[in-house]
Amino acid sequence: MSIDLRLLRYFVATADAGSATRAAAGLHVTQPVLSRQLRQLERQLGLSLFERDGRRLRLTSAAVEFLADARALLSHADQVERAAASLASGRLSVLHLATPTTTLTDVLAPFLATLGPEDPTPRVRELDPQGPLAALRAGADLTVVTRRPPRSLASRGLAVLPVWAYVPADDPWARRDTVGISELAERRLVLLTSDFRPRALLDAAMDADDVGYGEHVEVTNAQVAQAIAAAGGGIAVVSDDPRFDLVPLRIEGSQGVVTIRLYAAWAPGHHAAATLAELAERLARFCVERYGPEVAPARP
Repeated sequence: MSIDLRLLRYFVATADAGSATRAAAGLHVTQPVLSRQLRQLERQLGLSLFERDGRRLRLTSAAVEFLADARALLSHADQVERAAASLASGRLSVLHLATPTTTLTDVLAPFLATLGPEDPTPRVRELDPQGPLAALRAGADLTVVTRRPPRSLASRGLAVLPVWAYVPADDPWARRDTVGISELAERRLVLLTSDFRPRALLDAAMDADDVGYGEHVEVTNAQVAQAIAAAGGGIAVVSDDPRFDLVPLRIEGSQGVVTIRLYAAWAPGHHAAATLAELAERLARFCVERYGPEVAPARP
């Protein structure tokens, strides 16, 4: 059975007014028109909705039970209409984000703290290991990734950040700014496993300089790597912000300083693509404010 929402609105208005005359005036229809609409609804439902009580209308027992459901259905219909209007205008009420854990902790969470009440409410989850396309297919509106997104996606470069070698403040290297690849290979290292982007970038720099690793341990969490370094367990190589009073050193090889790039990506056909592009632009500016102008990526 298909119920005309307009008829439901007539029914609820009449129940609230307690009088067909007052309800008709509020609905801007004549009383005979309202009466016909109510009889049509009764035929659709197979229910008697009103009884005459003098000059007033009184709800039947069936109508009393039905009224709550009618209100709930109309309320949901109003929500659907508002959501459709928001989608049609390109607005977002909720922003679904997918990002690597390190980026969430050091970049995205601080950025989200700057959002205002007029911005969409963020919902964040860990980036799908299959990359931005998989994340967007799974329902993300915007992803932050560490590899250049495919050309089928709209994207914005956010920042170019160093991959750091972290040493304790009492380490002989603590007064330095950089360390060479070959020097680094001579020390005990605390590395992320090979499925992490900073490790892959360090591997590539090692290969480019024809240098192999010496003594090292592998962990699956960048903060744990820094904790081990702070305890004297080796030099942590991660892209995180510094923790535990460690001193960051840039890692330099024959191809330059080892860096990691951040990109925002979204579907170009997204109904709120313009809003997502504006948020990506704000996030890029936030990275510059947080880390300095030197992290700004070159614009194509």
